[in-house]
Amino acid sequence: MTVTGCRAGAGDDDAASRGASGVGDPYFPKSGNGGFDVTHYGLDLAYAPDTHRLSGTATLTARATRDLTAFNLDLEGMTVEKVTVDGARATWRRAGQELTVRPPDGLGRHTRFRVAVRYSGVPVTVTDPDGTEGGWLRTADGAVALGQPRGSMTWFPGNHHPSDKATYRLAVTVPEGLRAVSHGEPAGEETEGGRTTYRWRTTEPTASHAATLAIGRYDVDRATTGGGLPLYSAVDPEQAEESGPVLRRLPGVLEWAERTFGPYPFSSAGVIVERPDDAGYALETQNRPVFPGAPETWLLVHEIAHQWYGNSVSPRTWRDLWLSEGFATYAEWLWDEDHGGDTAQETFDTLYEGDYFDDEEENDALWSFPPARSPGAAHLFDVPVYQRGAMVLHRIRQAAGDDAFFALLRGWAREHRHGTADTGDFTAYVEKSAPGKDFEGIWADWLYGEGKPERP
Repeated sequence: MTVTGCRAGAGDDDAASRGASGVGDPYFPKSGNGGFDVTHYGLDLAYAPDTHRLSGTATLTARATRDLTAFNLDLEGMTVEKVTVDGARATWRRAGQELTVRPPDGLGRHTRFRVAVRYSGVPVTVTDPDGTEGGWLRTADGAVALGQPRGSMTWFPGNHHPSDKATYRLAVTVPEGLRAVSHGEPAGEETEGGRTTYRWRTTEPTASHAATLAIGRYDVDRATTGGGLPLYSAVDPEQAEESGPVLRRLPGVLEWAERTFGPYPFSSAGVIVERPDDAGYALETQNRPVFPGAPETWLLVHEIAHQWYGNSVSPRTWRDLWLSEGFATYAEWLWDEDHGGDTAQETFDTLYEGDYFDDEEENDALWSFPPARSPGAAHLFDVPVYQRGAMVLHRIRQAAGDDAFFALLRGWAREHRHGTADTGDFTAYVEKSAPGKDFEGIWADWLYGEGKPERP
């Protein structure tokens, strides 16, 4: 169904000047939009948990990358009430997740502009092809927004694809007694008339799937690492006791990660711990990952590693997700290796022999497809993306040697800091970083090859 608001007539003669309704991602072709880049999101929101109603205004600062008579934003559900471009009322129409905006005057290439969307409604969840629910998830005392890969479009309009990063400012008003916690750094709060407004800001570029908003009753823990990095964690009171030991390990995990991967890429760190039934999975939301209950140390290490690989260096398309999950999985192996557990080689060997998982089918699934060529969106989070992706990294380590490999890990995070990269960028970087080494067999057999490669 198409819903229209303040619609002006539009013929086909200006189709060439409309921004594309998607970036053509191989898994989610309608995600993101063409013709402009968003540089900043300003979100002024209010949420009422008793009615589940979210309302507010999203103000996007953007730059046109071509001449535009119209452009699209991603927004699933919600009721759009008003749209302006640079303060002037714009016409708009809805079709599925697409909000098409027509400014009163065209936008020239390189023009910087602001589009403001006032909207309200009861946010929805989205079910991804693998059956995972994301988007706006109701919790026992509020809500939590989890955006990977498509869920952010359920709570604010935007250019929702990892290839377009932006900074953020949030002001979120909730009933007094609840908290609103987001990514970035806290920027003040005030209470008036029984409601509290919490302000957050993010000055580093953020992919929208790594943005989050958690509303509920939380115990807040503030601390710093030995190096002075501010820590801000929000924990559901029911999870506070169990989460204590893990939170005390957070500074040490971050310091180990900095030694291994290079300087931490953001201005603060921390975690959000929900109840196990509130969110069915952990997610590496930027500088403040979300966990369903107190995480085990390996999971904390995994999500912290994502701050370098996945959040700072983001996959250019969803097909490149192994560059995020493979690196974070290999971080688990390195943590074990450095803390008295199995070496990375022993973990690699156990996977290769088919003894890693208790489930034989899961061991066999490791070889169902290569990490850089998954069959489609339904397999985005399957075992090969994680474990076989990590095995690719270990094969690179074997070929390059430890000194070159660990320099490569830090160099990759440094060279693409706050940017995006694809698999071709990575293989080229590896070859440049270890000249004279032959990686062709690794790419052919482990990264792109079908089936189980011969034992190295």
